[in-house]
Amino acid sequence: MSVEKQRLKDKNWLNWGPYVSNRQWGNVREDYSPNGNAWHFANHSNAESYAYRWGEEGIAGISDTKQLLCFALSFWNKNDDRIKERFFGLSNPQGNHGEDIKEIFYYLDNTPTHSYMKMVYKYPINKFPYEDLLAENGRRSKKEPEYEIIDTGIFDKDEYFDIFIEYCKGDINDILVKVTVCNRSQKDAPIVVMPTAWYRNNWKWGYNEYKGQLEDSHEGCININHNSIALKKFYSKNKNAERAFCDNETNNPKLYGSPETENAYYKDGINDYVIHQKNTINPERKGSKASFIIEAEVKAGQSEVFEFRLTQNELDDPFYDFESIFNARISEANEFYGDIQQDVPNEDERNVQRQAFAGLLWNKQFYHYNVGKWLKGDPNHEAPRDFNNFVRNTEWEHLHNKDIISMPDKWEYPWYATWDLAFHCVPYAIIDADFAKNQLLLLTKEWYMHPNGQMPAYEWNLSDVNPPVHAWSCFRVFKIDEKTNGKPDLLFLEKVFQKLLLNFTWWVNRKDKNGKNIFGGGFLGLDNIGAFDRNMTLKDGEHLEQADGTSWMAMYALNMMRIAMELAQYYQVYEDMAIKFFEHYLYIAEAMENMGEDKEGLWNEEDGFFYDVLQLANGESVTLRLRSIVGLIPLFAVEIIDHHLLEKMPNFRERMDWVLKNKPELANLVSHWDEEGSGRKHLMSILRRTRLKKVLTRMLDEKEFLSSYGIRAMSKVYEENPFVFTVHGNKNVVYYTPAESDSRMFGGNSNWRGPIWFPINFLIVESLQRFHFYYGNSLKVEFPTGSGEQKNLDEVAHNISNRLCSIFLKDESGQRAFNGGNYKFNYDPHFKDYITFFEYFHGDNGRGVGASHQTGWTATVAKLMKPRLG
Repeated sequence: MSVEKQRLKDKNWLNWGPYVSNRQWGNVREDYSPNGNAWHFANHSNAESYAYRWGEEGIAGISDTKQLLCFALSFWNKNDDRIKERFFGLSNPQGNHGEDIKEIFYYLDNTPTHSYMKMVYKYPINKFPYEDLLAENGRRSKKEPEYEIIDTGIFDKDEYFDIFIEYCKGDINDILVKVTVCNRSQKDAPIVVMPTAWYRNNWKWGYNEYKGQLEDSHEGCININHNSIALKKFYSKNKNAERAFCDNETNNPKLYGSPETENAYYKDGINDYVIHQKNTINPERKGSKASFIIEAEVKAGQSEVFEFRLTQNELDDPFYDFESIFNARISEANEFYGDIQQDVPNEDERNVQRQAFAGLLWNKQFYHYNVGKWLKGDPNHEAPRDFNNFVRNTEWEHLHNKDIISMPDKWEYPWYATWDLAFHCVPYAIIDADFAKNQLLLLTKEWYMHPNGQMPAYEWNLSDVNPPVHAWSCFRVFKIDEKTNGKPDLLFLEKVFQKLLLNFTWWVNRKDKNGKNIFGGGFLGLDNIGAFDRNMTLKDGEHLEQADGTSWMAMYALNMMRIAMELAQYYQVYEDMAIKFFEHYLYIAEAMENMGEDKEGLWNEEDGFFYDVLQLANGESVTLRLRSIVGLIPLFAVEIIDHHLLEKMPNFRERMDWVLKNKPELANLVSHWDEEGSGRKHLMSILRRTRLKKVLTRMLDEKEFLSSYGIRAMSKVYEENPFVFTVHGNKNVVYYTPAESDSRMFGGNSNWRGPIWFPINFLIVESLQRFHFYYGNSLKVEFPTGSGEQKNLDEVAHNISNRLCSIFLKDESGQRAFNGGNYKFNYDPHFKDYITFFEYFHGDNGRGVGASHQTGWTATVAKLMKPRLG
């Protein structure tokens, strides 16, 4: 067993990690405005002076698990008008496609215990183009691409620093920090390096008056004094470094014109001291925020190394064993990933996969949000809520989150999203199954899940509805964990199953509008995929019957059935639950076929595809014949059961025999569960062979869904012939848009009308593998459609998987598709092997689009590169 795996057995090694957000401003939980304008209340302009309520932000920031003490890096190139202590980006209203970070950095390595971590930040030597980025993105329309920092020309002459930031742990409470500043330009350039420690402000709100102190000790040392923090010393190897202190307090005089407070040294004190030479640091050399200030001249093409240490012990020579510890941790990280990547065939794939894991691990974050307190305000901090108009999350007063959670992207999405998290956990299970299981359990806890059984979606609207993929993820993680560790974690599976019963019931009671097993749910995570906003309330009782909502629920029922069958092997009581979910699945399948007398079902025989159906007030129904991944989601409702498993469940078999005999209208609507396939297997699927082939004919057509880089979210036919839908005199037009959205629906930075999205593609690949597991070579399809080439479904799945992986891997010319053809990114030796895992990808050329570091669900590429596990 590797050293890192042994460390994972001691959870104390997780006491410190990369738990600091990349952006705390612009979040709902920091919004104390009366009108809910979160992007404006706490923003990038005032962030340097505003003390946050619920969390902290920083560059390569780390903290303890309760985020009492934080540490991050700050820099100054002596040209900017502010210290670079947070990443810059545009708010949702500022960007022509919504919020967008305007920095270049890469997560290069990380281990599950964070015993070794590495990233690189590319910091311009010349003045950072803040104004240019704001102005040009503000000028551009929704139909134009985003204006990125690489487009400004600031990197054209290589006049930038590569700042490599590395952490390793000498022990549980011994953290070593190495900062290597490489000058990539042809001229000498100055830089100021400021490692900064500070306490999260939890003392000003009226609950707790205790405040830790950071105090001057001696040259090269700052004392850490806090009764709940084991770290006691903060060392700099450069003993001549200036030590500066202020307080993590809001600068009210600067922000709000309040009177000056005597002897007050605000959060921005170090910034103002360094930039403007103001007397804004504490002459008594103490405070709740402290930095070493180190000035250096980095020669052209050369590097300078800066070393720091946070430890619980006073050391005569804090750096005597620095290199040996770093070398040991790097070697152990290589050993850990060497074991995991034994069957990954080439160096480029190993590089991509390891950076995918690194991104997942770097995107862990301390997430604190107590909705009850947030709504009411604190004793010392009012919340001027306008409850007569709009206030978010009023139905979630019970929600109290204070945990380390996997974020989609710690800048663009520094808050958890329930269905994103389900996908994160699958690749997580490969490297740290316990963390994956605990994350899945966390969302079902009573201080997360609503008493009515609903799971929280995300902080912008906790009541929004995400696709119900939690049960799928739980079983996938369970199986990966079982295969890795050699034994099933039945306690985990049973715990999560019990809570998911509540959530499944919520879906049945709240999202089945007429009790007919046809489900809505609104946009269901797919944002603008419909012809109109699927979240809006229609008039006169009209409503949308959703092919995706109903298919997700069929999948959910099968997932719950499969979990129950697994548990029934050990606890017979679960056999009855397996029967219950199988029957529920059959009722959903029937409803998709027949929604009532004289009403069309969700399946359209003429097109060989599933569509949403709009039920009108007069009782008529209208099929929305818009071909999108909504019609592919029925593929996901598939389960294969080995015959030996059925033999262990006589009650289940008896009940299914009765259903087959007495309710043939149910059994005939789905692929026959009772017919054995190759190897005595049973198929449970909404799609019979004939319909499956029809759907796949559409999906595998390069003129429709099949791209060189995966499956598009919408048919390409709408590029030249847009879908037009008119109802009640309102005309709705949908174009195929392969990259950035052309509408402001849901903020404009999320587009489901053409791009390639990894979560959906990942489920497509897995579903095709399941179908092949049943059919084997007895079912082949033309791939691609019209090519004349016949492939079995496993070959199709493998091909789609390769297309997805090719987004990140070098092609024969050395380019990586996600770079969008940018020469510097593809060929410059200081860029070409660095990977960013975007939110989604251009449907035609694979260019990365949306959040640039959403390694969360895009990290499923790491699982595609290790297909035989689980």
